[in-house]
Amino acid sequence: MAFWCDCFNGGYQQIDAARQGPRFGIRHLQCFLAFCGLAVAYSLRVNLSVAIVAMTDKNHTNPAFDEYNWDEGIKSYLLSSFFWGYVVTQVPGGYMAHHYGAKYTFFFGVFICSTLAILTPLCAKIGDWPLVLALRAAQGLSQGMIFPSTHTFLSKWAPAEERGRLVSYCYSGAQFGTVVMLSVSGYIASSWLGWPSIFYLSGIVGISWSFVWLYLSASTPAEHPSISVAELRYIESSGQTRRPSDAGRTSGSAQAPAHKLPWSHIFTSGPFLTLIFVHLSNNWGFWTLLTEIPTYMKSILGVDIRSNGPLSALPYLAMCLLSYVFIFLGDFINARYTTRLWVSRKFFNTIGQWVPMVALIGLGYINAGGSVKLAITLLTIAVGANAATYLGFQVNHIDLAPNFAGTLMGITNCVANVISIIAPLTVGLIVTDEENPTQWRIVFYVSAFFYFVGNLFFLIFGRTSPQKWNFPQGQTTNAENRSTNVAPSSDEAQEHTDDETAPLNRNAAP
Repeated sequence: MAFWCDCFNGGYQQIDAARQGPRFGIRHLQCFLAFCGLAVAYSLRVNLSVAIVAMTDKNHTNPAFDEYNWDEGIKSYLLSSFFWGYVVTQVPGGYMAHHYGAKYTFFFGVFICSTLAILTPLCAKIGDWPLVLALRAAQGLSQGMIFPSTHTFLSKWAPAEERGRLVSYCYSGAQFGTVVMLSVSGYIASSWLGWPSIFYLSGIVGISWSFVWLYLSASTPAEHPSISVAELRYIESSGQTRRPSDAGRTSGSAQAPAHKLPWSHIFTSGPFLTLIFVHLSNNWGFWTLLTEIPTYMKSILGVDIRSNGPLSALPYLAMCLLSYVFIFLGDFINARYTTRLWVSRKFFNTIGQWVPMVALIGLGYINAGGSVKLAITLLTIAVGANAATYLGFQVNHIDLAPNFAGTLMGITNCVANVISIIAPLTVGLIVTDEENPTQWRIVFYVSAFFYFVGNLFFLIFGRTSPQKWNFPQGQTTNAENRSTNVAPSSDEAQEHTDDETAPLNRNAAP
């Protein structure tokens, strides 16, 4: 292992004069593994969406495989059952990642889900839809740990200067996995492999990734056997080479005890409550788009977007590609200007929520017989631009509390995914006639309102400095020292400078 990983520490490892750390190191390998893990996780999440078409209509795919007589009601239960389990393990997943290490919770989340995916055809054969429904709920339970684990993992591995970039790289894997699965599943189902191979292949890939992850990853930099001293110092140390926002993050040593979770402070923290609302509002708009737009396209424009796999994957592809565009834009701005962290977060969050808001309003004014190309363009912009939130609120958990980032993500993602279930039900109450464009306009207005208010709250109440409850007991911030007239040491002063006024790039020209 050490020999294999040395290529990430050898010729590619250069430390520039500005002390930015290794240009390419073990932390980048870890993020690539996380990218692949999220790609696998999302492919396991969406594989049933395409497979269920072949499972219920073999004459249009491959008549050599079993067919099941499931009506639309049963299919809707099967497709939503994943989220029944998914919301349950969000907070426990963050708690376990905090105490036992994100390496193991991420591993078990993907490994269990992958194993269950392989069992899906057998469960359908011996237990019909009730057993498949139970299996999908169990897959949701296992995957509920993955996002909190990823945030916990990145809070340890991502230096503050690179935080938004590395978080975006990792989470773009989710869209990549969705694009691949939606694009290839139809071909697999209609080939000699048949629809069961959709589950077999995704499950085998997931299990294979799990053992690669177990072998090459580590929960913290200090636990990785191949990391260089220079890179370890860059990631973990505080001082001139680090941004102050990482001062609240404890050392990643395996012996460092986990801090007790300050539950009362978390749920009374204004910036965190704001983050919950922003995440909630984002999911309302995002899932309204992804679940209801196909119906809108079919009923208003006469286009069944689900009948074309690549077309269904187009918004996800746009989101994946735009993730890298926004990363480049963020790096360009930070290198050229002295950008404050809060400015960067709020700027990209505004793009990620208010651009989709405008696109949603535009979709509401496309009536029956309108331009299909324009509608698809607006849909793609609405979903794709949302990638900017990876550099906005979606990394803000780590800004507020590096020590408890996974737990914070578990809480906000739990609430947000409950909304993901409620939003489509609300659409059903508004749209009583699917061919009535006025009713759809109301749906889009409601979603646009959530995008607008959510980002407005983030602009006004969002914060990026580590909260006082993030710090171990006895460790104080500058604000606390000032309030008690105690002069901090020079190291403490450096470590706890307020992020709201600190530049994102220390080496940018003033």
